[in-house]
Amino acid sequence: MEQAPYVTIVLPCYNEQDHVLDEVERITKAMDSSGYTYELVAVDDCSTDATLATLQEAAPHYPNMRIRAFHRNGGSGTVRRIGTQEARGEIVVWTDADMTYPNERIPELVQILEKDQTVDQVVGARTSEEGSHKLLRVPAKWVIRKVAEKLAGQKIPDLNSGLRAFRKSVARPYLRLLPPGFSCVTTITLSFLSNQHDVYYLPIDYAKRAGTSKFSFVSDAYRYILQVLRMIMYFNPLKVLMPPALWLVGIGFAKGVWDMIQHPFYFPANTVMIFLSGMLIGSVALLADLIVRSRGE
Repeated sequence: MEQAPYVTIVLPCYNEQDHVLDEVERITKAMDSSGYTYELVAVDDCSTDATLATLQEAAPHYPNMRIRAFHRNGGSGTVRRIGTQEARGEIVVWTDADMTYPNERIPELVQILEKDQTVDQVVGARTSEEGSHKLLRVPAKWVIRKVAEKLAGQKIPDLNSGLRAFRKSVARPYLRLLPPGFSCVTTITLSFLSNQHDVYYLPIDYAKRAGTSKFSFVSDAYRYILQVLRMIMYFNPLKVLMPPALWLVGIGFAKGVWDMIQHPFYFPANTVMIFLSGMLIGSVALLADLIVRSRGE
């Protein structure tokens, strides 16, 4: 029986015909030199160009590459989820095929996991932003990251980097939570952080992408924000719900005292509504926390 590789690299490919082989070459060259046994799973996400044909034609030259072809477009998150579920390696690496990430440094990420058993995920933290919609994207990502840091209770140098390595055994329970789109990287980060799995951030350079970006600023930014709130609600709902509940109760109580001074024994309807809204949200927060604690996952 063929021995399972130590590392599985999941490479989503969607309309990357002009540069996908350059990326495959860069990855295989780095991994061949590293000494790690590995497999490169190139997943074609139903490309409309010649990406799949290009990969299939080059396959005989890359014995460690395995091609997985989707018959319909599933999205980046779906590719990464299925690629991880089917991975044979103990360590799984996520990256992109658009020439933005320094994939020649993948062995460094794997080495950190190999040498330090307390670390469960290594994220390539980008030191610059070269994506599309830069003027809008940079401040939006900063705000989303700060919200995530506040809710997760720790610093997150890069919330949604596409280059990361993690232990498959640790990630397995969280794979079903991955959304189909780009916010899957945010999900896997928050899943680890919310469950006390150590994440190490390795500074990396980030290059201008080859080809056309698939990122849509409005829709994808909205999904990132929604996913941050969803993941914190899933693992620690008190972080999201209890602060507004306490604020509303406090405001309602203070306003009630003021109303009593102004008009003894009379509470306006808005005072009652503010106080009761806070109590209701707080009750929902406690109930949600009870459900989370009783899941037994």
